[in-house]
Amino acid sequence: MSRGSGKSINTKKLVEKIDKITKEKMSREKVVSLDDFRALKKKDDPKTILIIEDDETMRLALKRIFESDGYRVLAAADGTQLSQVLDDGPIELIVLDVGLPWINGFELCTLLKENEDLRGIPVVFVSGKTTDLDVRRGFDVGCDDYIKKPFDVDEIKSSVRTLLKLR
Repeated sequence: MSRGSGKSINTKKLVEKIDKITKEKMSREKVVSLDDFRALKKKDDPKTILIIEDDETMRLALKRIFESDGYRVLAAADGTQLSQVLDDGPIELIVLDVGLPWINGFELCTLLKENEDLRGIPVVFVSGKTTDLDVRRGFDVGCDDYIKKPFDVDEIKSSVRTLLKLR
């Protein structure tokens, strides 16, 4: 966060203090809302999802869906932006479009699964390519789930939740 003066403001310590006070007060309560507890727990250790989607509207929609469930979300428009995003921390799951420019999702998934450090990360295809052949090809290259566009929000949330639990 920055001000007009160009100085950067570090809010990390402030956030840590607020979280500590909240946890202390919550622990003194006889009854704590389960939703409040879950929200606090997710904040402590949010899982990171990487979205690789060339359509900006879809990329932002997916980002909002996952952030509303407490996930940390990184996004890339295509395979060329992937290297920039991979340095932003550990990634627990990748949501990948098939119809990407230059290198398509099938090719990119193959490369991810061939990489020693990345092969264990679950991949969910979210694609407008919906033929049985497309779906079969997705699983052949290593995806863990294939969700057809237009998708049901609850379906994609369920898939992600399940794959993250299994990991």
